[in-house]
Amino acid sequence: MTALHDLPAHDLIAAYRQRTLSPVEVTQAVLAHIERWEPHIKATYLLRPEAALAQARASEARWLRGEPQGALDGVPSTIKENISTEGDPTPLGTAAVELVPAAADAPPAARMREAGAVIVAKTTMPDYGMLSSGLSTFHPLSRNPWDVSKGPGGSSAGGGAAAAAGYGPLHIGTDIGGSLRLPASWCGIFSLKPSLGRIPIDPPYTGRAAGPMTRTVADAALMMQVLSLPDARDSMSLPYQDIAWSQFNKGVERLRGLRIGLLLDAGCGLPVEPEVKAAVERAAQLMEAAGATIVPMAPFMTQAMLDGMDHFWRMRSHIDLQALPAARRDKVLPYIRAWADSAAGMSGTEVFNASHQFHLTRVATVKACSAFDYVISPVAPMPAFQAELPSPTNDPLHPLEHIGFTVPFNMSEQPAASVNCGYTSAGLPIGLQIAGPRFDDLGVLQVAHAFELIREPQRAWPQPPAA
Repeated sequence: MTALHDLPAHDLIAAYRQRTLSPVEVTQAVLAHIERWEPHIKATYLLRPEAALAQARASEARWLRGEPQGALDGVPSTIKENISTEGDPTPLGTAAVELVPAAADAPPAARMREAGAVIVAKTTMPDYGMLSSGLSTFHPLSRNPWDVSKGPGGSSAGGGAAAAAGYGPLHIGTDIGGSLRLPASWCGIFSLKPSLGRIPIDPPYTGRAAGPMTRTVADAALMMQVLSLPDARDSMSLPYQDIAWSQFNKGVERLRGLRIGLLLDAGCGLPVEPEVKAAVERAAQLMEAAGATIVPMAPFMTQAMLDGMDHFWRMRSHIDLQALPAARRDKVLPYIRAWADSAAGMSGTEVFNASHQFHLTRVATVKACSAFDYVISPVAPMPAFQAELPSPTNDPLHPLEHIGFTVPFNMSEQPAASVNCGYTSAGLPIGLQIAGPRFDDLGVLQVAHAFELIREPQRAWPQPPAA
């Protein structure tokens, strides 16, 4: 029998409707499971059991009246720390930020509450979300449930760890260069970085997206029904579309006849490790056997593109840090400070040329993908790395060498997902990235679900160490 904390959201909603389970007993089970895991992986911020149980009791009363509030009523969920929740401070992962209560829920949090979700906790992130790790000057170091010596990835670090560890079925993260897909890959879960603007977010920023982090495509599709609802606060949001998210399951037949590009070389950054390459090639073989045509792709990113985006982000962060009082600036993670301050001597021409790489990346990505229905690739060139490291290179002058596969789809505004496609010999998960045309978020979900149906058997989810 599946433990309550492992049940997917669809099953929970069905059980609530049939009155075979209550939101209270499910939330109690999730909280008990978090209590066992949390000392080892440190995935949460503002974990408040009594507040979660109060939400669960209110949900239970609604179900008993036959009046559920929304599509997620009573389902335990978490929200990334940088998505504001009313009355709570938003430290952005750093000890340098003043802890001021947020005036209102940001759009993703508002949608979850309106749908009746039980917000069990918020989840951790590194300083300013500028690392692909769980290293933070504000939060304890977050770790990977598959191997607690490894990091969960970032910047949606706690969300990835929480989903893999079974902190309920639904989690929200954010992504500007890979921050949903990287932890999804390294924690063996599913995540969708939607088309820019598909999920309203506040504050909006070029390339920045919120998205679901779940164990299954089905639960991510359920979240998309809620998260994609309109919110006027996002000036970059897409016009609302009533997309048939429930149609994510078109079966293996969805792959038949598709022309899928296979990208095994990002064209920049670190080389792909052999075990990662082999797992992605095996995924391509399975898709081909299901009727897709797999076509090898030449790399379209360049090191100049990656370096330009990196240097522009350095300057943005340098300006932000210089605006802080010295005492607060000194609290920022030294790695982040070294990275940002390296931009201090950049000229206006250098900053412009760096910023232009965002546009060149967008153009190159759209052009390269235009010959295909979908594109598959590794999410990252390596599996999860040591938890204490800020980045795989541990070098603030080469910090983004692992995002060559993910960042182009932020800049092109295309939807891209991570779905587990295998494991290393050491048992660490390996993520397959599936990217689709702009606005085809549902198609990416359908292809990812089809792959779920044909991939090799998945290993059992990790369990907390024995007390």
